[in-house]
Amino acid sequence: MPDTQTSADPSPRTVLLVVHQRLSDPGRVGLRLRTLGYNVEICRHACGEPLPTDMSRYAGVTVFGGPMSANDDHEDFIRNEIAWIPSVVESGVPFLGICLGAQLLSRAAGGAVAEHPEGRVEIGYYPVRATDAGKAFFPDEMRIFQWHREGFTTPETATLLATGDCFPEQAFAMNGNALAIQFHPEVTEQMNRRWLIGGAARLVCPGAQQPHEHHAARRNHDPFVDGWVDGFLQRWLDLDRRKGGAVGSSASATRESEQAT
Repeated sequence: MPDTQTSADPSPRTVLLVVHQRLSDPGRVGLRLRTLGYNVEICRHACGEPLPTDMSRYAGVTVFGGPMSANDDHEDFIRNEIAWIPSVVESGVPFLGICLGAQLLSRAAGGAVAEHPEGRVEIGYYPVRATDAGKAFFPDEMRIFQWHREGFTTPETATLLATGDCFPEQAFAMNGNALAIQFHPEVTEQMNRRWLIGGAARLVCPGAQQPHEHHAARRNHDPFVDGWVDGFLQRWLDLDRRKGGAVGSSASATRESEQAT
């Protein structure tokens, strides 16, 4: 595990990554955080590792996805994370929820998580469109990898940042330092192929794209995502309320987003 900063360090350079399976891979997000000069610390709380309480050690906290449901209240780790996430957000540290992590943030803030009313899923590459409030983080439209059968609602205290066709709520921001995204910027080609094998039973669900569609869409759309993700991660990490950051407060972030489109 990389060296981490102490709580006395005024500029922590470690990002906490909470994953939900023993072999979970933070993929491109973990790699790019290292490229941006950050250490990463992985916590597998679903496998019994404790969630940290001292947020001063971290430059950011990301909660990733997993095959479980955010509504699995019979699971201790789901209840624990829903109870823990508000304390992370209130600390001012930048928080990013990806897929399940976004759904847990929604539930923690009073939103809801549910399956599509027609049983549809998003498994493959689908369009995501920025709202006016989301243009500092997302282009007007991009096609990006998704793998989920449930979606979240945007809590009353949050701002919708991106929309989609099948699941209309795709990203939101709250508290000036927390972002939630339904899609998966972390998924590499190798991860995509593993998920197609391990999750093959899901490919019969309405709306799921087939393997050849995944491969073609990745060739066509992932180069843009690959170029976008560094700027997105840095803009997210700049949302540190301990330093005065806030969603939509950075004019430079808005300009960079406009240039990316």
